[in-house]
Amino acid sequence: MPKISNIYQDKKSRKWYFVANLGYDEKGNRIRHWQRGFSTQKEAKSAYDEYMNNYSKTAVKTNSTMSYKEFYETYFEPDYKRSVGKSTFENRKSTMRLHFTFFYKTKLKDINAVMLKKWQNKLAEKYSNSYIRSIYGIFQMSLDLAVKLGLLQVNVAKQVGNVKKVSQKIDFWTFEEFQKVIATIDKSDYYQHFSFIFLWLMFMTGLRIGEAQALLWEKDINFIDKTLSVSKSMYYKNADEFYIKEPKTKAGNRVIALDDTTIQYLLEWREVQRKNVLSKYVLSYNGLPTNKSTARHILERHSKLAGIHRIKIHALRHSHASLLISLGENALIVRDRLGHEDIETTLGTYGHLYPNTNREVADRLTGLFTENTK
Repeated sequence: MPKISNIYQDKKSRKWYFVANLGYDEKGNRIRHWQRGFSTQKEAKSAYDEYMNNYSKTAVKTNSTMSYKEFYETYFEPDYKRSVGKSTFENRKSTMRLHFTFFYKTKLKDINAVMLKKWQNKLAEKYSNSYIRSIYGIFQMSLDLAVKLGLLQVNVAKQVGNVKKVSQKIDFWTFEEFQKVIATIDKSDYYQHFSFIFLWLMFMTGLRIGEAQALLWEKDINFIDKTLSVSKSMYYKNADEFYIKEPKTKAGNRVIALDDTTIQYLLEWREVQRKNVLSKYVLSYNGLPTNKSTARHILERHSKLAGIHRIKIHALRHSHASLLISLGENALIVRDRLGHEDIETTLGTYGHLYPNTNREVADRLTGLFTENTK
């Protein structure tokens, strides 16, 4: 007999019963309702459906005056803050508050499909598809919580569905473009020397910006073994508030082998940095870890001087992957150097950069078997 959610059979009496999960009370305790004594599974399911239908109407009626704003501030934001990391919450808090105001004056129970579609269309006028998917996904989570607490019967956001995922073309610099960019840098100038080592290290290692910010001379750069160790990341809010955190994924903990040229450039930068400032951070020109604003300025300034299209900070990571692929490295090597959790992430992002070798494979198969095999 197929299992039905919330419907169970008593092992002793062989009678059927249902368990209705009704959310949580104000103290966070789970609220449940049991009803027993049904002769068949079908009877128990029918009784469960009837009970939940009546309860849902009562629950919605009881909370009919609650606005989405009240729900968001009282229930969802505190719950979301506890469920994600500090940096994730800080990064998304302002975004949620900005976009969810669309529903603030609406009663929670009155949020409907038409309203949600109108919101999606409004977002589409200013934001990218991937950004909208992220925002809408969090909003869906908020209504999931409302259902869990018994404040809503169904999650209408799930019924409407998120906007369709569109494959985005990744942006990166080719090796030739990178050469043109670094050719604009005068390393005799201290700040430009920092700009050089920032661009070079990011292009040649594929580090995430947070991983690069957290790099320490003593712990992470091994000049003898010629390696760079990634064991942490950094959340940088401002010069007074930054802290170390875990890498994005478990696979983010990795050791990246460095080429001889990168080792030489790092040695040169360490000596120049020591003459100007004392810092434990590899990427620092003023004693503090570098920040995204500085990184963006470097990218903008030198791409403009080189006459090359400007890329975002994360695109330096894409550039490293592109470089590896152009050198003929397989996807497993790319995955390991970038610290991807699985090969699917690597192939899903960079698979299209690999050349189509279908004809080459066929050519190698030709003549593989001799005439004797006929």
